[in-house]
Amino acid sequence: MNLDDLPSLRETLDAHGLSAKKSFGQHFLLDLNVTRKIARLAGPLTGRTVLEVGPGPGGLTRALLETDAARVVAVEKDPRFLPLLHELAEAGAGRLTVVEADALDVDEAALAGAEPWSVVANLPYNVGTPLLIKWLTRPDPPASLTLMFQQEVAERITAEPGTEAYGRLAVIAGAVSRAEIVMTLPARAFTPPPRVDSAVVRLDPRADRPGPADLARLERVTGAAFGQRRKMLRSSLKPLGGEDLCRAAGVDPAVRAETVDVAGFLRLAAAL
Repeated sequence: MNLDDLPSLRETLDAHGLSAKKSFGQHFLLDLNVTRKIARLAGPLTGRTVLEVGPGPGGLTRALLETDAARVVAVEKDPRFLPLLHELAEAGAGRLTVVEADALDVDEAALAGAEPWSVVANLPYNVGTPLLIKWLTRPDPPASLTLMFQQEVAERITAEPGTEAYGRLAVIAGAVSRAEIVMTLPARAFTPPPRVDSAVVRLDPRADRPGPADLARLERVTGAAFGQRRKMLRSSLKPLGGEDLCRAAGVDPAVRAETVDVAGFLRLAAAL
């Protein structure tokens, strides 16, 4: 059997008696035209290992196996989907590896081996943000990230200073990558439909990204500043040096966190 011989995703789910589990934040994309578009947005993937988290019935997995990726590694926490995914691996001519694990716990570089690796995933809603932070702050980040989030989360990742959505997530994402929303999807595209629309974010790491120590300081500064985002920086950053820290970084201590751009936060982190 090869990929072209596989039954439809809906038929596969029915044959295995499977449905989405709310506790895992599962919402399935069963339209292969949509999953193929996501795979194209992630390209080029030639010669790379692609990590997929939460493959579920394997709609995006099939699309990724149709690309020129060297390998696809699918990390699935829900054991109900393992037999289905192993069937897909048999049709994938040895290019699909299925790993039963919690993606928060795995070492992605170890799974990728010697090849450069990218992440392409329709992330479970309940772990999307922690996984993104984990990948962005690695000392050896992936070559690219193409990820589906709730639209509200996607807007927080790509937000500009001075907007309501701008916060810690946008600063960290902006400090280490170039992030943009490349696709939006209505709730009705999923099975079962979530309560909100979704969006795909593409993130490409910056060559001049901060090192691990700088990132750790950036997380401290943004945590304090946005933890009390309605206060002036001289107050919200008081435990870290307050007005003296701001002046050392060349940042006005009378402004609020939401008006400070990524470069300003990097200077605050460097001055800490």
